[in-house]
Amino acid sequence: MTSLSRLQEIMARLRDPKTGCSWDQAQDFSSIAPYTIEEAYEVADAIERKDMDDLREELGDLLFQVVFHTQMASEAGAFTLDEVVSGICDKMERRHPHVFGTPEQVNVGAVAGAWERHKEQERAEKSKNNAKFISILHGVATTLPALQRAQKLQERAARVGFDWPTLQPVFDKLDEEIRELTEAINKPEHNEHIAEELGNILFVCTNLARKLNVDTQAALHSSNKKFERRFAWIEKRLGEIGKIPKDASLDEMEAFWVEAKEREKME
Repeated sequence: MTSLSRLQEIMARLRDPKTGCSWDQAQDFSSIAPYTIEEAYEVADAIERKDMDDLREELGDLLFQVVFHTQMASEAGAFTLDEVVSGICDKMERRHPHVFGTPEQVNVGAVAGAWERHKEQERAEKSKNNAKFISILHGVATTLPALQRAQKLQERAARVGFDWPTLQPVFDKLDEEIRELTEAINKPEHNEHIAEELGNILFVCTNLARKLNVDTQAALHSSNKKFERRFAWIEKRLGEIGKIPKDASLDEMEAFWVEAKEREKME
């Protein structure tokens, strides 16, 4: 028995209506989805920490999520794990003709943008075979972090020409959205628009990042880490004078923040 077959058998026993685990039996796709997302983030965390032992374990946890979902699908008569694996094998071969294609395709080699063109062709085929209209934006997962999803939506639209040609219009749009947010803040009757206008600013900032070839999630992740590092320095320095942040003045904390910035420049 292969390790994967063993895992499938374990999952089937956990879901067995008579002898399985009551918790596993009670789950469905919706209840398990948050765990799947969490495990994917834990994989990314192990990679960032360069912890190979942790990565091996987290990949196992993520694989278990795949098997869990496919077991539930199999019980419903929807699809099996074998069909999932076969499907991704077919897709990888189809999207890499320079590796798996005809001798002529292999000789041409990888072509820039081919991956996205293959995806667009697949979406077009799905749309053609579906009675309902399918937008070019279809398939950008709604469960993605909002900044990441905004960037992917904009990338899709840009590929068909819906994009500003230069950076300046993006800055102009950002100025416009900031003015509209200020107006909403200053006029009580517009207060219900504050969240909307702030969202518009974030969306334009994402567009700016895309135009600059900056990944929004990675950029904000870096800023978060920087903030944590500098605030920890504030706490450390306040502790040296017998204080905690709650008892310190803003001026004191600002001074240590500047100190933290200066330290980083010297490192």
